[in-house]
Amino acid sequence: VFQDEHGDYPAGSYVRNPPTSGHTPRSASGCTIFVKLWQFDPQDRHAVRLDMAAQLSGSERPIDSAILHHDARECVRFTRLAPGAEWTLKEPGGTELLVMRGSAETAAASLALHSWLRLPEGVSASIVAGPQGVELWSKTGHLPYAQAPSQ
Repeated sequence: VFQDEHGDYPAGSYVRNPPTSGHTPRSASGCTIFVKLWQFDPQDRHAVRLDMAAQLSGSERPIDSAILHHDARECVRFTRLAPGAEWTLKEPGGTELLVMRGSAETAAASLALHSWLRLPEGVSASIVAGPQGVELWSKTGHLPYAQAPSQ
């Protein structure tokens, strides 16, 4: 469980803290978190705190996806693929994704738990879920706006 002064967030939570926000992270029991810095529009002030899986429809479709955040520059999703399901990615502005559970294959690589994939704008990939399926966090549209941190 990840914790800060805003609450307790169990495994599978999406916590989005925009620029200029502050918090004091901790975990009494220990946890693994994924942190992506320097990813927002400097003027963005939209915080999000969600249970990602609770956003899915719960359907038996081979691919179930939920938008966690969307604005003019980016779209953040949580996607669950059933075993063997195929998802083709080719998004304007590129794609980054993280394997949250399970595994998947692309023509170029095997994606195990916590694997990271970045597809530049104009590049596509087909993701095929492994035998236990796969759950993915993805962000699209933002790569043309990517900024390097100030030195």
